[in-house]
Amino acid sequence: MKASKSFRLHIGIFGRRNTGKSSILNALTNQDVSIVSEIAGTTTDPVEKPMELLPLGPVLFIDTAGIDDVGNLGEKRVAKTMDVFNRTDLGVVVSNYNDWGSFELTIINELKDRAIPFIVVFNKADLYEENSIITRNLKTDNINFVKTSALKNDGIDKFRELLLQSAPPDFIERPAILSDLVGPGEAAILVVPIDKEAPKGRLILPQVQSIRDLLDNDSFAIVVKERELREAFSRFNKPPKLVVTDSQAFLKVAADTPPEIPMTSFSILFARFQGDLNEMVLGATAIDKLKTGDKVLIAEACSHHPIGEDIGTVKIPRWLTQYVGGKLQIDNMRGHDFPENISDYKLIIHCGACMWNRREMLNRILKAKQAGVPITNYGLTIAYSLGIFERALQPFPAALEIYRKVIG
Repeated sequence: MKASKSFRLHIGIFGRRNTGKSSILNALTNQDVSIVSEIAGTTTDPVEKPMELLPLGPVLFIDTAGIDDVGNLGEKRVAKTMDVFNRTDLGVVVSNYNDWGSFELTIINELKDRAIPFIVVFNKADLYEENSIITRNLKTDNINFVKTSALKNDGIDKFRELLLQSAPPDFIERPAILSDLVGPGEAAILVVPIDKEAPKGRLILPQVQSIRDLLDNDSFAIVVKERELREAFSRFNKPPKLVVTDSQAFLKVAADTPPEIPMTSFSILFARFQGDLNEMVLGATAIDKLKTGDKVLIAEACSHHPIGEDIGTVKIPRWLTQYVGGKLQIDNMRGHDFPENISDYKLIIHCGACMWNRREMLNRILKAKQAGVPITNYGLTIAYSLGIFERALQPFPAALEIYRKVIG
């Protein structure tokens, strides 16, 4: 099974048109991933290429349109390129010694402002001589760079080495999803309802990733449907360390789980794994402040077509309406689209972002915080609306303490 995007180091490739960004990617992957042409502006939308960059592991290269594109269509391409910064873990700035200037410095400043590690690639080294002033300035700023000729395959191995050296430590030392809450030799029960939105013959990604996380850390994973939970407890000689449920089965699972056994949801685990649990716990408390007519944004990383009792478009709006006691103005957005202006919203509710890398989710949390808009996620919203918030935070003492301080 291929690694999902959320587990891949996202490497964004930025630069002007016709600097050889696509050629660099093709040379590194030994494949014709991106269309290459001498005509400027060949790359329009970002092109993604997953691969294994050993010994680092799975990565996702994102080849972008030239940041110097012009015209109405060019402006849209540049906007798409700027969006890629939101999900970039490691940046690559491609240029040459002849064209280095304000566009490259703009990219570098954007990467620096976001604290994204990056390297500079001077491509077409067979055509342009090294500029000692540029080189000296980069060395003074402690910016790593390499010279390449993508068409002649010169410097590509050095480029690969520099990528490996520049990978951010927080990606290499990725935190656990739930195994740290369970421990080696201990068991967790995972409650997995099988409904219309469960993909036929498969489990959804957070469930698969949670099982793998437990196995990787020598823990036991017991998987049951919600109606089998009580029977599962009766089979244990020693109680499990944790029960994790799909948020939609929260009430039944909370009722069937003994109070001394910690219980939470996959979505809340991913609020910690992919985002900032403490910040999202604070965001959930804003539900109490919602009034009839308030604007709420429900954002989902996936772009699937909603069916039946969809969680984001049907169930959460219904639960919130019941909790508030009046109709809310709810907007739904999917994929990488996100409103430029979010200040009118009283609350943002996000999915667990299992299909993304963590940086993109953290960028959304930061944007919400800067706009003064509380942000939370599906699982926390459901637990809060159903009156089992403290129960769902039982495995996370620090987050639970934050909540208790807020409510006094």
